[in-house]
Amino acid sequence: MRLPYVPNPPEFSDPADQAILERVQERRGERGLLELDRALLHSPPVADGWNSFLGAIRTRTTIPDSIRETAICRVAVLNNAWYEWGHHAPLLDKCPGVTAEFMAHIKNAPLGLEVGAGPDRPWDEKHAAVLAYTDQMTIGVKVEDGVFAELRRLFDEREVVEITATVAAYNCVSRFLVALDVGEKNT
Repeated sequence: MRLPYVPNPPEFSDPADQAILERVQERRGERGLLELDRALLHSPPVADGWNSFLGAIRTRTTIPDSIRETAICRVAVLNNAWYEWGHHAPLLDKCPGVTAEFMAHIKNAPLGLEVGAGPDRPWDEKHAAVLAYTDQMTIGVKVEDGVFAELRRLFDEREVVEITATVAAYNCVSRFLVALDVGEKNT
């Protein structure tokens, strides 16, 4: 970490900052504060907004866990955010139907994945569309019409917004993690 982490547990004299800490701790539960939280809590208002936004992305969307975690893990790989990968790859690996081959593909596949599924590919067409969309959003920001059309064909409007927000949010997360080297794993 390029900055020292706040102590664990942090001690805030400002009641508003203490309330923010309690909200973050409530979301984390028994796991306790993560290194990410201890970096964000240098600015309690930022930590509060982060906690609310990422909490919604992680727990209040309608997309299946495997779709969400596929997007998050691919963002982590593309941005060399290995701390992020370490937290989300186990979640993806536990999803029904996810194979070791699929996990290896997400971690090692070159950019420009072919959209579509097939008997020789370790993913279905929904996961393929999410991977292609994630690659384009993460690397070039602009998404080609064909890639978007395939995503739109497979997902409803709410799901498209939730997938897009997930990819965007975790690009933010990965950039924060890598820039500050949170978890000391992001090289």
